[in-house]
Amino acid sequence: MKTLEIKNLTNEFKENLKINHDIKKKNWFNIGGKTKLFFKAENLKELSSFIKKINKKEKIFVLGAGSNTLFTDQIYDGVVIKLSKNFNNISQLSDEIIIAGSSVTDKALSEFAMENDLAGFEFLSCIPGTIGGGIKMNAGCFGTEFKDIILSVQAMNRSGQIITIPSSKIKFEYRINNLPKDLIFLSASFRGKKSNKNNIKSLMKKYKHQKEAAQPTKIKTSGSTFKNPIKQTDKKVWELIKDSVPLDTSFGDAVISDKHCNFFVNKGNASFEEMKNLIKFVSNKVYENTGILIETEIVIIE
Repeated sequence: MKTLEIKNLTNEFKENLKINHDIKKKNWFNIGGKTKLFFKAENLKELSSFIKKINKKEKIFVLGAGSNTLFTDQIYDGVVIKLSKNFNNISQLSDEIIIAGSSVTDKALSEFAMENDLAGFEFLSCIPGTIGGGIKMNAGCFGTEFKDIILSVQAMNRSGQIITIPSSKIKFEYRINNLPKDLIFLSASFRGKKSNKNNIKSLMKKYKHQKEAAQPTKIKTSGSTFKNPIKQTDKKVWELIKDSVPLDTSFGDAVISDKHCNFFVNKGNASFEEMKNLIKFVSNKVYENTGILIETEIVIIE
């Protein structure tokens, strides 16, 4: 993007558009440098206007909670988009259907469903992300995924047009879907099942205890580093890592969690390269030991 184009954009979008903006504090790893442009979209109209004005070849990344992202320490040569609190609404459309904005946290949606006696959303209480990110990666845990409750997705394409896509037209697979990578998710509708609030709350409590017993919390981590290689083996990826890698392996302040070896941790001031090297080292060791190529679940932005 040329300097004149950037100047014109900043004149129009003013304080909502930042140049060379620091993104280190905007992700759970607390790693990263700056992004060439950082745009906070206040509403649909503003988001559409901005998307129409930037080159379709310009790289964009929509940042949700930052719970599964690893950003480069260098300047990201693209646009990071953050949706404002105006994309953070939840409402009930009928007895069993909820619509939620893409900035709504997964936990908030699960709690809203519980308060309205709707089951099927309990697993979301243990996923540390937003609805937009959950759609993108078909997030899930405890045997349930987004695909199991989603009815339709509302999104914006690179032409700034709003489209609605029914779930029947989306091919969801483990931690992936077949939608265009540059879609910006705006909201989604979900279907639950009427149930007893106390039963829902009890299941959410059970999931919480299971998660806290097995996974690290309140530290600088981005959750599961690698996907389970479900097409290659029945073993979980943490089992492959445990059998293949010395668990005290570290690169600077980038370390493997001593509570769950598929969780990597920034124990102090780890750099992007240190964390990336740890990821590469573990992946290579698993392949050398098992012949299985594991893929990252976290999104690496560089």
